[in-house]
Amino acid sequence: MSPLPNIILASQSKGRIEMLQNAGLHITAIPAHIDEQTIITDLIAHEETFDEIAQTLADEKALAISRDHPGALIIGSDQILEFHGHILSKAKSDDQAISRLKEMVGDTHHLISAVSIALDGEIIWQACDHAALSMHHDLDDAFFDRYKARAGKALTASVGGYWLEDIGSWLFEAIDGNYFTILGMPLLPLLAYLRAHHGAVFSGEDT
Repeated sequence: MSPLPNIILASQSKGRIEMLQNAGLHITAIPAHIDEQTIITDLIAHEETFDEIAQTLADEKALAISRDHPGALIIGSDQILEFHGHILSKAKSDDQAISRLKEMVGDTHHLISAVSIALDGEIIWQACDHAALSMHHDLDDAFFDRYKARAGKALTASVGGYWLEDIGSWLFEAIDGNYFTILGMPLLPLLAYLRAHHGAVFSGEDT
């Protein structure tokens, strides 16, 4: 089997970078500049499913970087949050994030995460996964005052206004889904693909 190609993550997401590095992969991170909201609006108008929307966003990120990096495997990944049939985007302010979280108290929302690999301007592999997250019923204003003071960048940097690996775990009474999917990328199928088709293994060295 030929040597593993150069791997580029089409993102500067701290969570996704750490996810891949912690798995022992040597990657380069380059942000993909795509108009996510326009893509989402167009796909909704064409009645695409939530899975298809998340996958298209991942595809477009991978393709945007792949065109300028021949021979490299480009990983594109994205996540959307669905609540009562609507997609919620990242909050524009801390107050907006808290307001949205309060609306989801005692209810369940879904995270749909997708990952794609592009090579030489073509998508060669895709995967999509979802998770259901149910919030506690008794979260009051005092709780959210404390949460707002401690959550930091998670309020506007993550689509749900929380990082599950941080104090965001206090929001939930039940979770149905893969941990990595919730963090923003279906990692296990990605690693399985790289292992089966490109001979990838963890390096055994610090990244």
